[in-house]
Amino acid sequence: MSHTLLAASRPASVLFALSTLAVAASAHAQALNKLDTVVTTATRTPQRLADVLADLTVITRADIERQASASLGDLLRNNGCAEMVRNGGPASTTSLYLRGAETRHTLVLVDGVRVDSQSTGGASWQGIPLGQIERVEVLKGPASAIYGSDAVGGVVQIFTRKGGSKTALDLGVAAGNLGTRKADAAVYGSAGIFDYALSAGVDRSDGFNATTLDNAFGYVPDRDGYRRYEASARLGAQLAEGHRAEVVAIRSHVNGQYDASKSKPLVDDHTLQDTDAARLSWTAQWSPALQTQLSYGESRDRYETTPSPYLTITRIKNLALSGYYQLAQGQQITFTGERDEDKLENSSLVATDKIGKRSRNAVGAGYILNAGAFGFQAHARHDDDSQFGGVDTGTLLAGYEVAPGLRVVGSIGNAFRAPTVYQQASLYGPLSKPGTPLLEAENGHNVEFGLKYAAGDNEISATAYRNRVSNLIIFGAAGPCSYGFGCYQNVALARLQGLTLAGGTKVAMVNLKATLDLQAPKDVNTGLLLARRAKRLGTVNADTELGDWLLGAGVQWSGARFDNAANTRKLGGYGLMNLSAQYKISRELKMQLNVDNAFDRDYTTAYGYASAPRTVLVSLRWSPQL
Repeated sequence: MSHTLLAASRPASVLFALSTLAVAASAHAQALNKLDTVVTTATRTPQRLADVLADLTVITRADIERQASASLGDLLRNNGCAEMVRNGGPASTTSLYLRGAETRHTLVLVDGVRVDSQSTGGASWQGIPLGQIERVEVLKGPASAIYGSDAVGGVVQIFTRKGGSKTALDLGVAAGNLGTRKADAAVYGSAGIFDYALSAGVDRSDGFNATTLDNAFGYVPDRDGYRRYEASARLGAQLAEGHRAEVVAIRSHVNGQYDASKSKPLVDDHTLQDTDAARLSWTAQWSPALQTQLSYGESRDRYETTPSPYLTITRIKNLALSGYYQLAQGQQITFTGERDEDKLENSSLVATDKIGKRSRNAVGAGYILNAGAFGFQAHARHDDDSQFGGVDTGTLLAGYEVAPGLRVVGSIGNAFRAPTVYQQASLYGPLSKPGTPLLEAENGHNVEFGLKYAAGDNEISATAYRNRVSNLIIFGAAGPCSYGFGCYQNVALARLQGLTLAGGTKVAMVNLKATLDLQAPKDVNTGLLLARRAKRLGTVNADTELGDWLLGAGVQWSGARFDNAANTRKLGGYGLMNLSAQYKISRELKMQLNVDNAFDRDYTTAYGYASAPRTVLVSLRWSPQL
């Protein structure tokens, strides 16, 4: 493994250095059109990418199609947004760590709808359908002052596909090794005041053996495949000038095989993962200065294992009114009022209203200033949780352009993650002792400083951060709760600090992008690294157009990690290379070849679980306009 890491890290370092040199050589080039891209995740209001002070990454539909990643987790890892840990193939339990934060410390939104499991905490990444996604915005750093609970490490907002002015079809089929087969279809268009987008897809694979020989509990010598069915629908209506109503829904069902036990006789274990989200919204531009949006959203996360009897269902409801008012040129105030309701049904809990539900009301406001070279933002929010009470959060951000295209930025803020309904429920029941205290929210306090440069084909950023997360909830020794074998407790303290570098440039005809993360996510009480986090990781991606060909290559590498909190079980570093070649047969028809893990590296992100070997996928896509 060490030789693999070294081999992968050398090209990463070289290409990253080339990116940096090219940026310096082209300092007076004109700004790219992409700086005018409008994003919403950084402030919850429309904002030019060039004006964003936070650490934000945008992944487009073109990136998604070109890279043809096996899952959303693979896509985020391949673009340097997060570390990924997975117990086998794309349908297996997946965790993502932004800046070393726990997977439950990343808020996930699908078209503005919060997606979360109130059993394990955090989104079920393996259930989010990549084929229905138009764009992904990844915000690194705490954002509870804007979004409330969960946004301790960052926010991942997913936007599904939208309709256009002309009717268009998008049909795709693909086949590859490991018995992989895919098909998808979509139609987009408009009629009168209405616009629409409908899409559906199916994805199946025979897979590979998810466990390895050193898995003492669940090794079974078989292949663990999956089937995925997904669909999304969006209908919009321009009710009047400045007034738009929209309804969007997305659904995914994944049936994945896994190895639960090697006891005889062997059984075929399956996980059934359903992820649903729907939202109704009305956006109103009351005047050139005032815009509001009223929305209602629901999501459902359902996870079941069979034949082993386990079922957990999380239902989330959200009612929100948000908007902004333009005070003067370059000055804006934002406002939010919302109510969240979480409900958990879990086969291992006593079904009472007290332990199965909770609600949270919140109000927030912000101030945004763009005054030439100087930018400033202030956000504040109060959340009142029905279980543990009130939480106040705030964030200050500032930036100054010290030279053409070069900006110095900095921020300070706090964030929180509410205990899951399951964690709170474990404190109650027939075995609990009277007076058992409720769990408190996990809290993060972050400070960061950075440099951003953008001009012409060149961009580079460097962000140093330190996030101190207290009241971390762990499963500890037995206590006064309803379970005699252990209780959840607020006892842990973590310090997440590091340096993130990102750059992009164009050398001759080749577009280059690279990321490098140097981090030290540690348990403050022990001084040890948090489990499954590397000190160093990075990516390099390159692509070029040669006539009707679009050729691409990407490298992802990670340093060594420890699989456990005691840092006694080491996981070796790894480096992977992915290749792609796309040929435009005609304006509407293209063929593509993707080879992931091209050198067939044997690596693992979780002890006892295998990762995908070399995969080859050939796809054909037809996108006519009618």
